[in-house]
Amino acid sequence: MIGVLADPAEQEIVREFFELFKTPWEFYQGNRRYDVLLCAGSGRYDATASLVLVYASKKTDFDDEQKIPIGRQRKNACILRYQGNQLPLYGESISFTEKAAGLLTDVASQECVAFLDTSGDRVLARIGYDLFEEVRTLLSVGQPPANASMPALEEHIALLRNLITGSGIELVEIPPAPEGFPFIACLSHDVDHPSIRPHKWDHTMFGFLYRATFGSLRKLVQGQMSLRDLLANWAAVLKLPLVYIGLAKDFWRGFADRYLQLEQGLRSTFFVVPFKSSPGKTSNGPAPSFRGAGYGAQDIADIIRKLVSAGHEVGLHGIDAWIDSSKGHEELQEIRRLTGVSETGVRMHWLYFDLHSPAVLEKAGAEYDSTFGYNETVGYRAGTTQAYKPLGTTQLLELPLHVMDTALFYPTRLELSQKQANLILRQMADNADHFGGVLTINWHDRSVGPERFWDACYRDLLTDLKSRGAWFSTAGQAVSWFRKRRSATFEIDATGPRAVRIKVAADQGENLPGLRLRTYKVGSLQGAGGYHSSDYVDVAVAEYVETSVRSGAKP
Repeated sequence: MIGVLADPAEQEIVREFFELFKTPWEFYQGNRRYDVLLCAGSGRYDATASLVLVYASKKTDFDDEQKIPIGRQRKNACILRYQGNQLPLYGESISFTEKAAGLLTDVASQECVAFLDTSGDRVLARIGYDLFEEVRTLLSVGQPPANASMPALEEHIALLRNLITGSGIELVEIPPAPEGFPFIACLSHDVDHPSIRPHKWDHTMFGFLYRATFGSLRKLVQGQMSLRDLLANWAAVLKLPLVYIGLAKDFWRGFADRYLQLEQGLRSTFFVVPFKSSPGKTSNGPAPSFRGAGYGAQDIADIIRKLVSAGHEVGLHGIDAWIDSSKGHEELQEIRRLTGVSETGVRMHWLYFDLHSPAVLEKAGAEYDSTFGYNETVGYRAGTTQAYKPLGTTQLLELPLHVMDTALFYPTRLELSQKQANLILRQMADNADHFGGVLTINWHDRSVGPERFWDACYRDLLTDLKSRGAWFSTAGQAVSWFRKRRSATFEIDATGPRAVRIKVAADQGENLPGLRLRTYKVGSLQGAGGYHSSDYVDVAVAEYVETSVRSGAKP
């Protein structure tokens, strides 16, 4: 059991952190004996636990009492090195003049940001930053694009986990991986342009013409497009007048059939714009007029019915839902009317979002949101592979967006070749394999046809994820699984053989994979990075009943 001492103002973020690091814990009670005491911020601490962890970005009275050698106070963000990985800090931090076996080192200055004392009958770990303030930043503001590749919050969890097991304390956890699967693969598609026919003499048509002709030729020369795709793009340009007069097939209209063919029975989520020609607004006034879509959900009602009948999910590609709860309710109702499904999730068009958006979307009645990601790059804006509850909400969960095709391939963004994109996508799948959680992917409707032809990269991605044994889910299913994990509660039996009892809520009609209880073996504070299957034992958690396993933690 972990006892947590933190400022009362941090209680919400502490609770959310321990929904992500799902292990037995409670706020500190003076009459209890803890295996681990985690102290955040300044103050005086009881140092009788087997492991005392003190996270603070400034010198504390405890440092003086324990004669901890304090170094330099730093106000600026920095990058730490932890077990060969990079861990960014966004708040203040403090260094120590005695190194802790290279546990945490500032990449730039080589100063140590952790201090360990293993003398006596307990371990003291002094970490030179405020853990919960870092978590707050990640789940609200998020990481800058320069740090997008770093799953920072998962690294914070890994550090804490390693400090516990490395101190000789066995740890139990419900990992963020469904029973029988290493992680969740969530396939999604933003439907921005389901048809080219409505676009006559507008920026979408002219953009298509340029990219399909000169842009394709440039990509061919750069080795980023095949001759076959270039010829197919030029053929589409020649066919466009016939499409407009109805004598040729609209080559963007077949996106649903193309994805059904590519995904071969896998379930995915399509986010659909509710109303035609509605650009919406920004926080400073009207949005650019070309943000308005050339269609509304009613215009593709036949496609929506086809997708729903095939087992896919249709969600809201919101216009004003992020900033106006009444408009958001109207937008959600339009999608519900066409799908017949009451629980509907959201991803905002152009990823419009701010600090207040989660509460606004919750008030509008959204089941979940999947907007928090990047337009200009791919990676972990929230620093996590897990769905989480944004601060200030009570029920809504955020399913972070990790990969967007336009960020990979657009000239004004990363502009990668397929080979380069495949490499980045494999690295992100490696992270999902390592940390568990979900890899959320957004491949747009028109990306599998002229002028993009990004279907080959998508096919390679699906092949890789299948080979890793991922559970493919809709966005709604992924969120429902995380809700089930969040519903699990621990009870510690302190009498006799110490045992952990787990209660899990029912599926509520969803056919979801189960949970597992993981018991980690003790290790070394100086051990190599990462956990392997030989370092822990997994036990499936039966649903609807209590499950008891011996924890093995030190009394």
